[in-house]
Amino acid sequence: MIQANNVTLRIGKKALFEDVNIKFTEGNCYGIIGANGAGKSTFLKILSGQLEPSKGDVTMSPGQRLSFLQQDHFKYDEFTVMDTVIMGNKRLYDIMKEKDAIYMKEDFSDEDGIRASELEAEFAEMDGWNAESDAAMLLNGLGIETELHYEIMGNLDGASKVKVLLAQALFGNPDILLLDEPTNNLDLDAIEWLEEFLINFDNTVIVVSHDRYFLNKVCTHIADIDYAKIQLYAGNYDFWYESSQLLIKQMKEANKKKEEKIKELQEFISRFSANASKSKQATSRKKALEKIELDEIKPSSRKYPYIDFRPEREIGNEVLSVEGISKTIDGVKILDNVSFIVGHDDKIAFVGGNERAKTVLFQILAGELKPDEGSFKWGVTTSQSYFPKDNTEIFDTDLTIADWLTQFSEIKDASYVRGFLGRMLFPGDAGVKKMRVLSGGEKVRVLFSKMMIEGSNVLMFDEPTDHLDMESITALNNGMIKFPGVLLFASRDHQVVQTTANRIIEILPDGGIIDKITTYDEYLENDEMARKRQGTSTYVEDEDEAEE
Repeated sequence: MIQANNVTLRIGKKALFEDVNIKFTEGNCYGIIGANGAGKSTFLKILSGQLEPSKGDVTMSPGQRLSFLQQDHFKYDEFTVMDTVIMGNKRLYDIMKEKDAIYMKEDFSDEDGIRASELEAEFAEMDGWNAESDAAMLLNGLGIETELHYEIMGNLDGASKVKVLLAQALFGNPDILLLDEPTNNLDLDAIEWLEEFLINFDNTVIVVSHDRYFLNKVCTHIADIDYAKIQLYAGNYDFWYESSQLLIKQMKEANKKKEEKIKELQEFISRFSANASKSKQATSRKKALEKIELDEIKPSSRKYPYIDFRPEREIGNEVLSVEGISKTIDGVKILDNVSFIVGHDDKIAFVGGNERAKTVLFQILAGELKPDEGSFKWGVTTSQSYFPKDNTEIFDTDLTIADWLTQFSEIKDASYVRGFLGRMLFPGDAGVKKMRVLSGGEKVRVLFSKMMIEGSNVLMFDEPTDHLDMESITALNNGMIKFPGVLLFASRDHQVVQTTANRIIEILPDGGIIDKITTYDEYLENDEMARKRQGTSTYVEDEDEAEE
């Protein structure tokens, strides 16, 4: 159990939290939600002891161990992957290192023997002999191959480091587990593994996430941060949303009845206050009127952008033909003889753990890279807009947002361009902000504005939900569902993939593909497809053809 007692945190004159009292108990998983800037990550830092509140305190059950997901991806660069994971249980790791140091001594004394015996007993009590195998299970579950388990952390790529740090947080069955955006940079397979791990985890979990599907899958409770308070709801994210909307509706209806009663009393008082025979009744109604209080209904601090992709031209039947594309980078075959045809009703999600291959394919289709072999052809009626995974170069400019966007607009009027910015939560003078100073979420919303201005009938998205809050993800999801053109996209957000895609193309580790017209959930549930994913490059849907 972990509990916040009258916690207040002030940043300057602003109170981020005000007298927060909340208890998190064993066996439950709590999702922390709230608008950007509400203080979700800050609250986790207070719970973990990384940040001191201005007032109040945090208490834990005696003897319990707390673990949290580290955010510094370079902190363990000098250590092996295995050591980094085991450091998740600091006491166990310290015992291991002290034991090793004693046994390496050339002049092993009686005192050393006694100390080693004490350490061995504590080590066995903590199930230390299974530490490496337990760590290996976590790493393998998250997709870190066995050959990397004793590699130096500094040699791993960013996505792999995230997985190792997540394994570190999960290691050793902590009593209280704090996870800040654990699904960031995880592929869908790793997210699915994490979901199952947390569902079966018996202790206390407190998680911040923008992934609605993830919160629905793992959470037993939702803690909503709004207006410096935290309101606890039983149930998952969807249940919170329905409950909160129902509560607001009930309060509005109650207020409406009270307003009608107030009007009725006021009319009576106005008519009969001067009437001697009715004066007592008028006085009685005045007292009744004074007792009626309307419920205060604050609008949520959440803000939703308005994302509406409208193609300027209807798309024809010939959209895209990809023929035998192969690409090798730095001696590694990324794509191997990839072929597919895109129809005018297709909304295709590219999935699988081969993250680099998806990006390379999008870069080829956007004309940023050339394939080593094969070709592709866009239909004459198509126009394409591309959202890149890495937008660093795009924002390396001194142009303002408005000036940069104007380049892509046929209408050069500033108010026209700023209209798109307003929809994307850039109010008033925000258009004069320089491109290079924008936050991650702001950059993404600027790129969405560009895609809306361009009015293309084919949209390509490479991980568009990175850096977005839940409100922006919801708006994007709705915009993708409503879009009447063709979508080619990769996303780690399960709900975006499930609700948007009508076709799944999985890029396999060897660079080949599996291509299936289905929803994502149906695709995952198909055991036959799961078995075929372990095989070679391209899946042939016709069984007879496959046998030939």
